[in-house]
Amino acid sequence: MSLIARTLRTLGFQREDRGQSSPEDRKERISQVTGLPVNRFELYELAFRHSSLVRHKKNRHLKSNERLEFLGDAVLGLAAAEYVYERFPDKNEGFLTRLRAKLVNKRALADYADTILIQDLLEMSEDMDRAGGRLNPSMLANAFEALLGALYLDHGYIPARQFVLATIARTVNLSELAERRENYKSLLLEHAQARRWPQPTYQVLSEQGPGHQREFLVEVLIGDESYGTGQGRSKKTAEQRAAKSALKYMETNEDVMAKTG
Repeated sequence: MSLIARTLRTLGFQREDRGQSSPEDRKERISQVTGLPVNRFELYELAFRHSSLVRHKKNRHLKSNERLEFLGDAVLGLAAAEYVYERFPDKNEGFLTRLRAKLVNKRALADYADTILIQDLLEMSEDMDRAGGRLNPSMLANAFEALLGALYLDHGYIPARQFVLATIARTVNLSELAERRENYKSLLLEHAQARRWPQPTYQVLSEQGPGHQREFLVEVLIGDESYGTGQGRSKKTAEQRAAKSALKYMETNEDVMAKTG
């Protein structure tokens, strides 16, 4: 089931209850998600608090999850590195680096967040919520990293690592992932279709060099808006790099990911 479908299913029975949940209810829910007791509840409240909530004047005394996200990123990176190192003892550094990158990119993190169904725990501004914040892969990915930071501070590295590896195992077939080559054009099309955007189109901006060493510069458009460019020795390579650039841009610009059309 897709991220959007699973999230909608979740929100269907949780949206009415979010504002009425007590701290004890939230503690129980967090324990269900992590499989661990909640000792320092304030860490988890911080982990699920998006910066859009903090920007409002009445909430200026609050902090967002960005610092915990930074810490969780380090926990995730080490856990994923250990995981692939142990699972593939005969593979070289390049293979391990590429596989780790697939396990820790924003799309993978959003999938992990979807697996453990944390959408109902997120706290954000009403505007962001109405704009589809709980369906925003970038926000889900950031919250997952922040949760890892909270787990690390509350329980230490080993329990946090065990949680990471259990979530990865529930979400990913590691052997298949190791063999998969990323098709950035397909990934970008999936993003566009999920948000009911126009289909991405590609246009050649320039061609340079002699025939046997041609260099193409390609731009990717969604509607009339440019989302990235890519360069390569063939149009196909340039298009893939343009799509990769567009995905990276979307990952780092939450307002783009929340855009509905």
